[in-house]
Amino acid sequence: MPFRLEPEMTFRHSLAEAAARTPEEGGGPRIGLWVCSGSPLVAEIMAGSGAHWLLIDAEHSPNSLESVLAQLQAVHGYDVLPVVRLPWNDTVLIKQYLDLGAQNLLIPMVNDAEQAAAAVAAVRYPPHGVRGVGSALARAARWNRIPDYLARADETISLMVQIETAEAVENVKEILAIEGVDGIFIGPSDLAASMGLLGQQEHPDVRAAVERCLEAAEAAGKPAGVNAFVEATARHYLSRGARFVLVGADVSILARSSEELASRFTGEPGTGAAGETGADGGQPASY
Repeated sequence: MPFRLEPEMTFRHSLAEAAARTPEEGGGPRIGLWVCSGSPLVAEIMAGSGAHWLLIDAEHSPNSLESVLAQLQAVHGYDVLPVVRLPWNDTVLIKQYLDLGAQNLLIPMVNDAEQAAAAVAAVRYPPHGVRGVGSALARAARWNRIPDYLARADETISLMVQIETAEAVENVKEILAIEGVDGIFIGPSDLAASMGLLGQQEHPDVRAAVERCLEAAEAAGKPAGVNAFVEATARHYLSRGARFVLVGADVSILARSSEELASRFTGEPGTGAAGETGADGGQPASY
């Protein structure tokens, strides 16, 4: 007899469950780590770290469909939820990443409601969207071993969109109002750049823009997350309502930790990013 399988819990369901529980019950904000190396082995190491979720990045990292698939397989079975950031808000790419079994998608550079609606349409089958039908051939449906996948596909997918420009901040309420957008994730690096403050993620105006998005998400009843490698900044955003936060990346952890270890013996200080380290001593100030 062939296996009959059920899909994994989605990120949106995990966030909802965590919000409904006390910290003593395992609830509260979800803490995540970025996986940028492109290595399934490193992804598996990160999966066992105790983090709640991992972001497998296909936008700024040396990842392909094949390497993302290998990383999803590597972290499967660990008590961690993988989220995949796509290279772009593209209907064909979204179809391909969904079909290979990525259930939780983060779409970068979503600047307005129209772009958000396009992402929603791309993750849904007709008549509610434009996703191409190929589930019998795809890991998403475990090659038709998930019963009634076509009818249930929406419940197996979580869609987050990334707010990372001044334009997106201006349109954040309209983006959040799009049905099918499950939450937003704020990227301070590109946001700072779009505000004419390249490399100044801690600038008061950037922090105020992040907080504006957090407040809008709370008012809309949807979760918001943010990237913050500096511990004090991460804790600040958590205190302002961030429901999920990325606090480090595999490549940065390796770079800073290897520098620190080597410097103990060589006497030469590690330089980090532009000669700086983060408030935790292990992450760069630039993220």
